[in-house]
Amino acid sequence: MQRQFGAIHHGEAILNRIGAGRFRVFSAGSQPKGEVNPYALQLLESLNYDTSFARPKGWDEFAEPDAPEMNFIVTLCDSTANESCPIWPGHPMTALWSIPDPSKADGTEAELHLAFADAYRMLNNRISLFVNLPMEALDHLALRHHLDAIARDTPKPN
Repeated sequence: MQRQFGAIHHGEAILNRIGAGRFRVFSAGSQPKGEVNPYALQLLESLNYDTSFARPKGWDEFAEPDAPEMNFIVTLCDSTANESCPIWPGHPMTALWSIPDPSKADGTEAELHLAFADAYRMLNNRISLFVNLPMEALDHLALRHHLDAIARDTPKPN
């Protein structure tokens, strides 16, 4: 069964690759900029990810009546945790997998690249844990516990 999953561009690229078609993935933000961050694109392209999907999208786009119905919505930045989120069609399971927002980093070129690489590494680890969950065997409460444990990078035993 293909499940719908909302994330950011790193997450969309990673889950598209390691989810191997089990998920239909979308990325969006609460306040999208006019372009995809060039550091994010450069990192993904250097790791041979397809970035043709990448475009700035607001999360309101996915709260419209004709939007795809999500099974999971994962918020990645603490700053969005306090924002008023849309009412998602179908009431998907939500989680906060807090990682530092690499677009807020400042410093040298090397430090900016490192901020995006760190965000990628954390997100890749969490998505790897997520895709290996036995989804069909978990009830709603057990899945909720797993999503929360992934946020802490401490997977629960099956």
